[in-house]
Amino acid sequence: MSQSDLSSDKSDVAENLAEIQRNINAACIAAKRDPAEVTLVCVSKNHEADHVRKALLEGRRVFGENRVQEAAGKWPGLRDEFPDIELHLIGPLQTNKLKDAVALFDVIETVDRPKLANALAKHRDKTGECPDLFIQINTGEEEQKAGIAPKDADAFIRMCREELELPIKGLMCIPPVDEEPAPHFALLGKIAQKHGLKIKSMGMSGDYEDAIAIGATHVRVGTAIFGSRGY
Repeated sequence: MSQSDLSSDKSDVAENLAEIQRNINAACIAAKRDPAEVTLVCVSKNHEADHVRKALLEGRRVFGENRVQEAAGKWPGLRDEFPDIELHLIGPLQTNKLKDAVALFDVIETVDRPKLANALAKHRDKTGECPDLFIQINTGEEEQKAGIAPKDADAFIRMCREELELPIKGLMCIPPVDEEPAPHFALLGKIAQKHGLKIKSMGMSGDYEDAIAIGATHVRVGTAIFGSRGY
């Protein structure tokens, strides 16, 4: 890649971030919300460290990755340069990767089953280490998708918070791709409100403005920042 290509590429990331922030601000104003209430999680999965660094150089510090192994190869070096990074795991977590995930991530957004919750509690009891946690709600009850079914959410949230005493900070969801997302965002908000959870991670590149209108506190945007994924 030539120097001019690098410069152009960096400019694209910077311009994309500026446009997304303008959209976030406008969505917040329309919803009579403070833009400071909304955290942009820059989804950097499938993008190399040099490309991700462009967002870091623009002042962004909150990032999302889908896979533990990919994050382990990318983020330790970036943390050396930018120690104030907040890294979120936004993909499914297998229990055999739990130890590595706890070491790498500041937030795990995808607590999605009792087995994982119990493993996190056991690891916490053994090591004293546990990142902040969000519970993933499968609002569309899709068989192929991870997450707790809405009908089981109350019992699972209570188990995680009261029995296991896990640091549950909020909820996240990924609506079905072929459905209007707003009802799913509203459902997540209703469950969060019932349990006094302020954080709602919902909304991606195609629908983050709708999510903000319905109360999202975290929006996960990747393609609109970094372009199409894939090395």
